[in-house]
Amino acid sequence: MENTTPATPAPDPTKLLDDQVQSMLSRANMGLSPIALSLAAADWAMHLACSPGKQMALAQKAAELSRQAVQRSLHAADPEATEKDSRFKDPAWTQWPYAALKEGFKASDSWWREAAKVDGMTRHHRHMVDFFARQFLDAMSPSNWAATNPEVLAKARETQGESLRKGFQHFSQDLHALANAKADTPSEALEPLEFAVGKDVACTPGKVVFRNHLIEIIQYLPTTAKVQPEPVLIVPSCIMKYYILDLSPKNSMVKYLVEQGHTVCIISWRNPDASDRDLKMQDYLSSGVLAAMEAVKASTGAARIHTVGYCLGGTFLAIAAATLGRLARKKADAWTAKEKALVPANLPELASVILLAAQTDFSEPGELGVFIDDEQLEGLRRSMAKKGYLSGRQMGGSFQFLASKDLVWSRNTSRYLLGEEDSSFDLMSWNADQTRLPARMHSEYLSSLFLNNALANGQYRFAGATVALMDISAPMMVVGTTRDHVSPWKSVYKIHLQTDTHVTFVLAAGGHNAGIVSEPGRPRRSYQIASVEDGQGWTDPDDWVAQAPVVQGSWWEAMHAWLNERSGTPIKPPAISPDRVVCEAPGDYVMVRYAD
Repeated sequence: MENTTPATPAPDPTKLLDDQVQSMLSRANMGLSPIALSLAAADWAMHLACSPGKQMALAQKAAELSRQAVQRSLHAADPEATEKDSRFKDPAWTQWPYAALKEGFKASDSWWREAAKVDGMTRHHRHMVDFFARQFLDAMSPSNWAATNPEVLAKARETQGESLRKGFQHFSQDLHALANAKADTPSEALEPLEFAVGKDVACTPGKVVFRNHLIEIIQYLPTTAKVQPEPVLIVPSCIMKYYILDLSPKNSMVKYLVEQGHTVCIISWRNPDASDRDLKMQDYLSSGVLAAMEAVKASTGAARIHTVGYCLGGTFLAIAAATLGRLARKKADAWTAKEKALVPANLPELASVILLAAQTDFSEPGELGVFIDDEQLEGLRRSMAKKGYLSGRQMGGSFQFLASKDLVWSRNTSRYLLGEEDSSFDLMSWNADQTRLPARMHSEYLSSLFLNNALANGQYRFAGATVALMDISAPMMVVGTTRDHVSPWKSVYKIHLQTDTHVTFVLAAGGHNAGIVSEPGRPRRSYQIASVEDGQGWTDPDDWVAQAPVVQGSWWEAMHAWLNERSGTPIKPPAISPDRVVCEAPGDYVMVRYAD
């Protein structure tokens, strides 16, 4: 029989040459596009050069800041005064000459923050200049250098140089581990995690009741005599291992919900390899979120379920909920071929949709927007095309950039200059358990959602039709966090503009991770909460913050109460059929680790 398979076209040698050169340039700039950086710098420099008034204002600002810095450094500060910047909390920073170094650095920081704001620049370029100016200044902080950090010098004298020796040893170990990290290193050969998965974390008892190529579904064992009739399906982000929501028993959201009488199921995403390069976003929606809903219904027998989506998992959940809302208005025999192929017919009704730090409008993506433009996405595609995936190291590096002062420079000072071991706690151990993303899926996600904001603009298509979040009919609870660099809360808040259903909005104290993992009993935790009913109209986010009451404690308790209000009469816990059990929790997919 004649082979009708089309021949693979020969690669264009000129394109290969371009890719090689641009990849080299990108690697030399820590994965960033030198073209994008140069364009931003040129935009800033040219507008500043044509703005003599701005130049005069900056000169005056420099003179005033210099005067203030000299004045503060000459007059010793009160050692008991509160220093807001954690890098300079040691009392020695109030003494000469370190006070002069500190005040000079703070003056430079203030000046550059003003200098980065030049009228006429594109918003993206202004954002880039401001961001990288801060990165440079954070790197130049006198706290980062042994010769200018009094705390480092004092400890070196106190330990007779032992702290510096230990610091150099830590540096050598980290450098060796980085140089020898290979993608094909087996999991068992990697450095063990501080908190063992399945023993110290991800240890809530349960069973894996479903598995396909993309996901495992864990159903947790009940601990109460009766449970709510609607199970809770949690959709974590595929950017992270699921057990951020099942950390140590003391701060596990899964364990908390189980103990409150909820049947809890969670998706554990497969950690992809090069063979998964062509997985698409629609695979994550169809074989991921929708397949999970079908599996939960089959395992529990529930006709209605509550759903919770975290970060990118929340974005996926919102798309799935809107699709189900649209299809609910159609008879099953009226579904198109694409709908039948991608959407299971035996899905439960959604009793509620809870989104945790999840964006559905990406017009204001926060600090992540610095890394997203056409030029930088093209460079990322070239990098992913070689491997078939975005490595965990690349992803982790991007997130470290967002909080480099704490995640990079403060850690380096502590580990390499003071010779201290890294602080060990469950969230840090989870953060080291990195995941990958398939090349095609990640490219589609960044291009369609981040770059083109297709979901909010009514241009994102799934199952052969445009997704409109207005089709979500289930009541929603949406949670933002006050210090979120990944999903800024005002961006998350825009769900009010996109839906026409009940929305309870919660603004929790903390960041993208610590604000969500906020168990009852943790000190200094609070949240604001208010609801919007159908037809109530729009409230500006600043007005919302001014009006919404502040509640001390954990927002988990408000979520539990909100779920109970939308649940039926408690029932006997559904039994897990032995025929459905694939293996014990936490399953196999969460155990897959890679060196890169």
